[in-house]
Amino acid sequence: MKILFGIQGTGNGHISRAREIVPLLQQHGEVDLLISGTQAEVSLSQPLKYQYHGFSFVFGTNGGVDKWATYKIMNLRQLWKDMHSLPLQQYDLVINDFEPVSAWACKLQKVPSVSLSHQCSFVSPKTPRPAKWNYAEWLFKYYSPTTYHVGFHFERYDDFIHTPVIRSEIRAMETANKGHYTVYLPAYNDQLLIKHLSQVKDVEWQIFSKRQKTPLREGNVTVLPVNNDAFNTSLANCEGLLTGGGFEGPAEALYLGKKVMMIPMINQYEQQCNALAASRLGVPVVHHIDHHFTEHLTNWIANDKKIVVDFKDETAQIVDNLVKQYAKPQAILA
Repeated sequence: MKILFGIQGTGNGHISRAREIVPLLQQHGEVDLLISGTQAEVSLSQPLKYQYHGFSFVFGTNGGVDKWATYKIMNLRQLWKDMHSLPLQQYDLVINDFEPVSAWACKLQKVPSVSLSHQCSFVSPKTPRPAKWNYAEWLFKYYSPTTYHVGFHFERYDDFIHTPVIRSEIRAMETANKGHYTVYLPAYNDQLLIKHLSQVKDVEWQIFSKRQKTPLREGNVTVLPVNNDAFNTSLANCEGLLTGGGFEGPAEALYLGKKVMMIPMINQYEQQCNALAASRLGVPVVHHIDHHFTEHLTNWIANDKKIVVDFKDETAQIVDNLVKQYAKPQAILA
C-alpha cells in the first residue's frame, strides 16, 4: 500500500502530531510525506517526498498575524502550479492534516482524501465556537477540503471527533513541579512579554521564543530558542503553561496535570474557538495583554485548581480504523 500524508507546516502542532502518526502509518505500507508552510521550528525524523511553499501566515509581535509579512511570502501562482502537478494516482490512500496543496490536488484530480486533523473537527456544528458567525468559517471549509474527516478536540463533540493525540514522548515523561512557568506566545514580542512577566515577582518564567537564537536572562525571566526537547523538559517540570490559543500544546499540558492559561491570537478565529472550548473545561482565557494582565497572572498563579482530563492513548486504533475504512479495497487485500 502507498500512502501520501500531507502536513501543514505553519506552527509546530501539526508536525508534532505527525511525529506520532507517521510510524503508525508506516505499519500499513509505504508512506510519502508532504509538508507545505514556512513557520515551524520542529521537524520530522523521516525524509520528505514533497516540500512546498504552500499558504502560510506569519506570526506578528503584538498578538496577531503580521498581515504584510504574510502577504509578502504569498505565492499564489506557485500554489496553483503545485496543486496541478502533484502526482496522486499512484497512492492508495491520501491523508491530510490541514494541508492545502494535497487537499486541493485531490479535489482537482477527483481523488478521495481523508482529514486527520484538529481543524476538521469544525465540520461539526457541535464543536464550540463564538455565537457570532465569522468569515473564517470559510477557511475551515475551503482551505483544505477533503472527502472524509477524522478530527481531534478537547472533548468528543461528535462521533468522528476524538480526544487529542498525546505524543508517546509526552506520555512517557516523568513530571515534577519545580515552580517555574513555561511560556509559548509566538505572536508577541519577547520584550513585551519580559516587561509584563517580570512584574510578577518571585516567579520564574521560561519563555520559548521563535525569534531569540541564544538564551537570554532578564531578572526572573529566561528567554530560550524554541527546541522540542527543551520545551518538553520545561513543560514536564513546570507549575503551569502560559500559551496562545493553539490545540496540541494546551492539550499536552492538561494531560501532564499542569495549570494552563490561554491568550488566543487577536482576530485568529480558530484560536478563539479553541480558547472557548478550553474555557468550558475550566481553563482561564485572557484576550489582551494590557494593564490588567498582571492581575490576571497573579490570580492564575494563586489558583491551585487542577483540571482533570481523560485523553486515552487511542492513536494506533484511530490510524488502523482510518486505513481499513478509507484505503482502496485492493490495497487492503494485498
